Amino acid sequence: MGRPHRGVVGASRYAQRLREDLINAAEDQHNRTLMIRGEPGLGKDNLAALVHFGSSQRSKLLVRLGPTDLKKKADVLLNAIGENTLLVSGVDQLDPDQQQRLAAMGNGQHQGFSGRVIFTSETCVPSLDAISQVIRVPPLRVRRSDLGDWLRYQLRLQSPGLGWVQPPALPEAVVRRLQNHAFADNLRELEALVDRALRQARHQNNDQPPAVLAEEMFWTEQKKARARFDVWRWKPQLRGWMRAPKLWNGLLFGLVSWLFIAVNLELWLGPQDRTANPILTLFWAWWWPLILLSYPLLGRLWCAVCPFMVWGRIAQAIAPWRPRAWPHGETDQWASPLLAAGFALILIWEEVWNLDNTAWLSSCLLLLITAGAVLGSLLFEKRFWCRYLCPVGGMNGLFAKLAILELRAEAGTCSGSCSSYACFKGGPSDGEGLETNGCPLGSHPAHLSDNRNCVLCMSCVQACPNRSPQLRLRPPAADLQPVMHTPSAERGLILVLAGGITLHQWQRLLGWLSLAPASLHEGPLLARLSFAALALALPAAAGLWLNRRWLYAGLPMLWALLLARHLPIGMAEAGTVLPDGWPQWSADTHVIGFCQSTVVVIGWVGAVILSRRLLDLDRWAWVMGSMVLLLVSLGGRWLVAL
Repeated sequence: MGRPHRGVVGASRYAQRLREDLINAAEDQHNRTLMIRGEPGLGKDNLAALVHFGSSQRSKLLVRLGPTDLKKKADVLLNAIGENTLLVSGVDQLDPDQQQRLAAMGNGQHQGFSGRVIFTSETCVPSLDAISQVIRVPPLRVRRSDLGDWLRYQLRLQSPGLGWVQPPALPEAVVRRLQNHAFADNLRELEALVDRALRQARHQNNDQPPAVLAEEMFWTEQKKARARFDVWRWKPQLRGWMRAPKLWNGLLFGLVSWLFIAVNLELWLGPQDRTANPILTLFWAWWWPLILLSYPLLGRLWCAVCPFMVWGRIAQAIAPWRPRAWPHGETDQWASPLLAAGFALILIWEEVWNLDNTAWLSSCLLLLITAGAVLGSLLFEKRFWCRYLCPVGGMNGLFAKLAILELRAEAGTCSGSCSSYACFKGGPSDGEGLETNGCPLGSHPAHLSDNRNCVLCMSCVQACPNRSPQLRLRPPAADLQPVMHTPSAERGLILVLAGGITLHQWQRLLGWLSLAPASLHEGPLLARLSFAALALALPAAAGLWLNRRWLYAGLPMLWALLLARHLPIGMAEAGTVLPDGWPQWSADTHVIGFCQSTVVVIGWVGAVILSRRLLDLDRWAWVMGSMVLLLVSLGGRWLVAL
């Protein structure tokens, strides 16, 4: 063997310990027998070369023999080693007799051999471990913090082979996504992954080196999703109907855009009280309960028909300039806190200024969010606002992880059959694929790890000529797994949504205080704002110390309490929005209370199941955690009671 072609990359404690072990083995004055053990693909032979060429025996040969060599000509080969270093790869694949002979060489009992012996193995070999200094090489999946260093190292190593002087930059989004990949073949798989990404990037850029290596160039083998039901395989005609551009364009631009104008005109010009304005009743008594009910079924589908997005698209179409591409970098790091803060301000605005009973202020809320969508659309291509900054979109993306519906593409089909990336970039028609502008949220359907950035708009289905995207049913909350990528500030949004419940019921929690105002709608503004902010912050004060996984385990319970909070107005007033002469209905308070309790029980059961999945708890700790969740559910049920 020649000199090693790489060192130990990374700064994690695993990498540091491995470097120390290799240095100690190389500096061993007694040249003791060495066993390097680890999974396949970790470059154990290269590590053996690091030890040999870092030792005092570097002027000697490093002779590598594999199981096949030793099974054929063991006597001749072993007798010829002399004072050189012997590296035996895959020693665990040899039979016990051969292992005993190698053990004798390691003990210096083989006549004519005076060199050093290094073994590599994937499993324990007791007879050889007992005489060896053992170095355990950790797999790539346990040192995920080193993955970015490894990827950038491979880019620097492999780019010159393509004639590129400067390797492309690697966004952190790529590193985060790949950190969720198991890398069963470790470094060998990583090298192949980078090589494929570089070659695809060269093809996309006409042999020119790209400045940034996009996330879509990295293809990883996906685990076979279990318990999935392919809707379009069951009813193929649904696929053609759901991907029809006329359906979506007619719905969005022929109905939603004009309906949005009519709604705002009625809110400004019509009666201001909810009891007299059917549109205001429709907004507060229908929209909130129905969108919460839609999350476990349809995920983020509302965003596909959202009027804010429609007017953003219209603004892009008539703008005299071309919007810029999305900025590279960690957008979520600064956008997620802004999104959570924006939602908190909206909740305070609703309660303090009585938006649910003031029509023109409700219209102002709609127009303010629309202004954000339009401004974001004029500045950046596609739906930058919807993905990163829209408060309603953030809530939709969070609860979409509970949905039983998912739209995903087959990574094998995409990587093997597609080179246009029209599903997320957009492009002209290609075979069965139609002309589209690409995914409005800039996501590739084969790279989605959850439903957060999929609005089920069917753009990828329209663009794909290979029928790769599939619409599937799955178990609820399948996105929430022990290994999952979540935005750094998404926990803040969870706590803000929980704060919306305590804010609405602030009198039950804070009304006993002597300084509490009689109402959040009337009185000194400073006192009202102070108590509104305090009520909103109560869940954050109790939940900031919680493990992030506990917050996600409690997501079904949060959804249930939000729905229970909006059920009274939905079930009591939703039927009164119809014109005179039409049937009117309003549920009895006992029926509403029963529905609230049923929803909270469902949320608690879901939280208990998720806590078992997401958290590494023993049985006793899980039971205790379930009881704590039960107490929180009971407290929430008391809080939202009529």
